[in-house]
Amino acid sequence: MSHANSQAFTPHGPRPIDIALLSSVFVVAACGLLYELAAGALASYLLGDSVLQFSTIIGTYLFAMGVGSWLSRYFERQLPAHFLRIELLVALIGGTLPAVLFLANAYAPGAFRFLLYGMVLVVGTLVGLEIPLVMRILKRNVALKDLVSQVLTFDYLGALAVSLAFPLLLVPQLGLIRTGLLFGLLNALVAVWALWLFRWELRRFAAHAAACAMVVGLLLAALVGAEQITTFAEDKFYQDRIVFTAASPYQRIVVTDGKLGHRLFLNGNLQFAERDEYRYHEALVHPAMAAHGAPKKVAVLGGGDGMAVREILKYPSVESVTLVELDPAMTRLFTDNATLARLNGHALRSPKVQVINTDAFQWLQDGPSKAAGPPQGASAPQEGSEPRAAGSVGAHDTFDVIVVDFPDPTNFAIGKLYTNSFYALLDRRLAASGYAVVQTTSPLVARQSFWTVVQTIESVGLQAAPYHAHVPSFGEWGFVLASHRPWRLPEALPGGLQFLSASTLPLLFDFPLDMARVPAEVNRLSNQVLVHTYEREWGKVMAH
Repeated sequence: MSHANSQAFTPHGPRPIDIALLSSVFVVAACGLLYELAAGALASYLLGDSVLQFSTIIGTYLFAMGVGSWLSRYFERQLPAHFLRIELLVALIGGTLPAVLFLANAYAPGAFRFLLYGMVLVVGTLVGLEIPLVMRILKRNVALKDLVSQVLTFDYLGALAVSLAFPLLLVPQLGLIRTGLLFGLLNALVAVWALWLFRWELRRFAAHAAACAMVVGLLLAALVGAEQITTFAEDKFYQDRIVFTAASPYQRIVVTDGKLGHRLFLNGNLQFAERDEYRYHEALVHPAMAAHGAPKKVAVLGGGDGMAVREILKYPSVESVTLVELDPAMTRLFTDNATLARLNGHALRSPKVQVINTDAFQWLQDGPSKAAGPPQGASAPQEGSEPRAAGSVGAHDTFDVIVVDFPDPTNFAIGKLYTNSFYALLDRRLAASGYAVVQTTSPLVARQSFWTVVQTIESVGLQAAPYHAHVPSFGEWGFVLASHRPWRLPEALPGGLQFLSASTLPLLFDFPLDMARVPAEVNRLSNQVLVHTYEREWGKVMAH
């Protein structure tokens, strides 16, 4: 080795090129974590059980990074060229990961899981190669103790930045596909930066420049066509014409229009179909409301589509309805969109209705008075209506009827709303003569899950009256009435119902042998057995 070359490897203070490389570490770390978060979010959206999916994705990704770090020892020469090529591969594979997985879910659902973990392994291995190569390049000019501290500092700062931006800014504003492509572009720009920094060391500069241009061009084209990619995937997945889509911080909202009329999907799961939703919502609301006789104060937890509120407002005795819905995008959509607001009879614009956008568990825990005042995310009442009274719901107020209309417990975030802790809070807000009703999945398909909810409600001292109804879009569907007194058959139902009648209502409480009660555990926050049971039972159906 010549004297000139030996001088080049002597550690000294960082030069501009070293600062540029450390800045690249920040971007590399941010991009790497984003691909991991995107894969975990997609897995939880499409496969359910967010804790399991995120745990397995993170574990697979970290293992792959370890493999990549170990493989880095075999890269001995032309380190800048290797780093540049790896950046381009990460940009292309990681950046397109959400788009590819969305398309796979629509066109090849059987291969989705294999492709998901395969791409996570590949991206993780490539990301695992990046930092060791950067450190070895920087070692030429930075002392080892400074090198390690500087690289790790920028690495952790990049991870912090994207972990905050991903749920709060990126996904709500851009969606998963655009977010992935944007960060793929950032990785590609790091490669372009490396191309410039090491232009004198690269043996095949023209080939590297062409590769950079190709990857940047592909990612830019995909970014421009991101909406078309999303539409292409969702049109196939949902089959009917999509009339509305939105990505909120909480879920992906899709509304379609087809033979069954409008249908609402949250994270790919059907919530209602226009043609038969009346069966579900009449069964959900009227056994509790009619049994009470003259309910005045009603709460609806979930049910941001306003369909349950529509049924509740059929009772002249009702003075106030408090709708507690986590996602303001839902309540805005079903208040302001003329077509969808028509489905709920413009119920969310009623002067009797107060919309509160917050977590129902927290709302019950903190006391409804903390949510009193102008409803968050709700539209103004109809012209000429009375203004809502601020503070109309007090800290210790109880409700005559509470309608609990949450999605099925597909993950632990929703599963907490089916625990004994939640039902104990619900019990405190239920009037002595009141009734609560809980939508409770299918007692035919998910028999164990259904009776787990019944057992959990009974565990907090409430009396449970389970029942079921047939909804063509869902099949046999279950509900549970909860109260401090036995449920009684109502003397009459409101007029104009399409499904329920006084003569057929008792039939809903009769369970055939294949849906009869089975032993079940109490669903607690500490174990969340319901999520595991639900995933197992519905997983068997999906597998067939």
